[in-house]
Amino acid sequence: MDSDVIVVGGGVVGLTAAIRLAERGRRVRVWSRDDVTGTTSAVAGALWWPYRIEPEAEVGDWSLATLRVYEELTAEPAATGVRWVPGVHAGTPLEKLSGWAAGVPGLRSIPDEEVPGPYGTGIAARLPLVDMPVHLAWLRGRLEALGGVFEQRVVKDLAEAEAAGARVVVNCTGLGARELMGDDRMHAVRGQLVLVENPGVDSWFAVSGSGVADPVYFFPHADRLVLGGTAGEHEEEMKPDPATAEAIIARCARVRPEIADARVLGHRVGLRPSRTGGVRLETGRLPGGALLVHDYGHGGAGVTVAWGCADRVARLVCDG
Repeated sequence: MDSDVIVVGGGVVGLTAAIRLAERGRRVRVWSRDDVTGTTSAVAGALWWPYRIEPEAEVGDWSLATLRVYEELTAEPAATGVRWVPGVHAGTPLEKLSGWAAGVPGLRSIPDEEVPGPYGTGIAARLPLVDMPVHLAWLRGRLEALGGVFEQRVVKDLAEAEAAGARVVVNCTGLGARELMGDDRMHAVRGQLVLVENPGVDSWFAVSGSGVADPVYFFPHADRLVLGGTAGEHEEEMKPDPATAEAIIARCARVRPEIADARVLGHRVGLRPSRTGGVRLETGRLPGGALLVHDYGHGGAGVTVAWGCADRVARLVCDG
């Protein structure tokens, strides 16, 4: 198949960019090293929330644009994997959040005594929670319904896409851009998760920030509860650590004691693709003259900003 555009990278960032371009009438292929369920995105929690991402000046707009898309997708949660779920973010005063907070419906401060666990101040909101395996499959289906193609392929040089006939190449390779582009600003932030049977928890909880040694969060899905987490800078061990898993369960059980006795279903490790200086979202040229658009370095917030960044990619490609 001839393509106007080849998107390299099949996680949430690459798929959303591909969809937006296909919606603009472009013939799009996605080249991904892994199936959608094998990408880093598939491991994500994944609650909409701007977390570990820069630049702050643009993150708000990207996040709110993505929030609006998720608001639409919650109409069909079984198909899209996106649901509204209430919850509490502890340890973060509302006034400390950036301007994007004003665009989140119902986001409010709550009294300290309503914050579960030993964390004091907090804020509450109903936010989109995304079942990533379901959502990634939906994104691929949406792309294919628009005429796009998803291919598993290992790419060692972006010029391969240009050689395949693409006039536009979109680089959504996440942590892979470190080697592919020689981008030494890229580094991994390791996240370890524990999956347990859901003991009846129907709200999310999170606490993170400078005063917290390790992030603590749990996100409820119908058949499981996702517990986290860690934020290991420059750590790339993919094997789950048993001691870390026990500590994650213990921290979460301080908030909801029933978690301590929940049956463990499995363990997950993902490497957040963080970038010093923030997301790289800009254009260049490949040696043969094809337009190159970079869209990587989203840290722990790829799910939160994906559609906003995809809109930007579409404008760069289609509007010049």
